[in-house]
Amino acid sequence: MRAPVSVIIPVYNGEKQLTTCLKSLMKGMQDEIIREVIVVDGGSTDNSIVTAFNWGARVICSAAKGRGRQLRTGAKNATGEWFLFLHADTKLDKNWPRMVDRHMFEHETHAAAFELRYQSNSKEARWLEKRANQRAKLLGLPYGDQGLLMPRAMYEDLGGFKDIPLMEDVDMVRRIRKRRLKILPVRAFTSAEKYERDGWRKRAYANALLLTRYYLGASPEKLSKLYK
Repeated sequence: MRAPVSVIIPVYNGEKQLTTCLKSLMKGMQDEIIREVIVVDGGSTDNSIVTAFNWGARVICSAAKGRGRQLRTGAKNATGEWFLFLHADTKLDKNWPRMVDRHMFEHETHAAAFELRYQSNSKEARWLEKRANQRAKLLGLPYGDQGLLMPRAMYEDLGGFKDIPLMEDVDMVRRIRKRRLKILPVRAFTSAEKYERDGWRKRAYANALLLTRYYLGASPEKLSKLYK
């Protein structure tokens, strides 16, 4: 039986983070969970493409950057029965292959995400993680930083990711709905660079404001111009 999971990673000028991300996937290759890793580049000017090739990933060059478009392009070219969408600045904890394998066996029609953990030792990071993980478990609304595992059949039934520059993760999990989404006891370590640059609470409130405006009907195209 062929390994079931196609991992799809959008990247744009993220060579440093991509190396760490891909390294965390090696256990899944060894355990025959991962069939292929597809890196979809959005026009990087650094060594992201070379880094992906060096780690054995398939590289697809997207017509333009935009996470929704890149994720959609990756899925279109994937061959697995399951898709794992992962940000380039996120790495998975060591126990992820075992928990993903169990999920695919026990919940073959459900999607899943991981528990959020910022790569920071600050108290603010722990505060924000707690809130994010509560949101994911209670409302079924994980962040894209938490990864998203889903059966190909579900992805195709939902019509895939929309070609939008922002909020593609929110749009997708809202269509999946809480009853079909599990949160796995696996930590997804994600970059805290933007929070440490802007300040934890300031960045958190700015993101919350963008999300509120999206729920109230603002277009992802308009919101993407405000997101930095």
